[in-house]
Amino acid sequence: MPLGGLSVWAKYEIGDTRRYVATMGPLATGPEVRGAVADTLTHGIMTKVEAGRLDGELRQFVREAARSFTSTPAFRTAWDTANRAAHDAVLRALRGERDDAVTLDLAPVTQQLRDRLAEDRVPLAHRIPVTHTEITVLEGREVAALRKGFRMLEFASFWLPVAALALAVGGILLAVRRRRAIIATALGAALGAALLALATAVVRALTLADLPPHVSRAAAAAVYDALTSTLRTATWTILALGLTVAATAWLTGRVARHRARSAEPPPARAREERRARA
Repeated sequence: MPLGGLSVWAKYEIGDTRRYVATMGPLATGPEVRGAVADTLTHGIMTKVEAGRLDGELRQFVREAARSFTSTPAFRTAWDTANRAAHDAVLRALRGERDDAVTLDLAPVTQQLRDRLAEDRVPLAHRIPVTHTEITVLEGREVAALRKGFRMLEFASFWLPVAALALAVGGILLAVRRRRAIIATALGAALGAALLALATAVVRALTLADLPPHVSRAAAAAVYDALTSTLRTATWTILALGLTVAATAWLTGRVARHRARSAEPPPARAREERRARA
């Protein structure tokens, strides 16, 4: 069941460009992503500009302008466009055969930012070159490592949930004591959900701990949390549902046994009834 839930999430949440862009869209208004994008744009621009004594002043202007630009509708449009392009590139890499690195080009965003700086009469804004400033989304070795796992999850996204449901229903129908089978199945589902929630948290910690120094930890955490939001919601829902079903089945069993004992006649009365019948 944990692998089934993970495969469904990978197929319909991560593997769907429309849903991916919709999930990532709200991050464009968050301070973590806005700050990381502003820092990346500022660094990319300043490495291309020779400002001399005006370097510090220009850097400050560019940083403030970049930060201001990330609050505009134009940036949100560029953000969605960039994420859509990056997601398409990642899916092509994972579903293809080549192990090339996946990169994202920031040239369109740089162009809009330069126009914004020129309108604000920032010194040397016209000298900012609009070059292909690329961000590496996935390294080549990461593509090769992720491809097999992603393909397996895509294949299993249908069969694993169906198999888990069939085994659960079949086990309950074939069980001699079905109430106990329902309790065991519900507890098993809850345990599986708990393991998946734990794995999600562990992977989050490992991912953030393994980031390169230049990558914003806050932005990466925001992205990870957004992407796994549906998965975490599903795991906690299954966990709560499993515990509820198990508790309900156990309580109804207790009530049924109590009623059965209450309906039985006392031992003395039962002996008298047997003598009368004899």
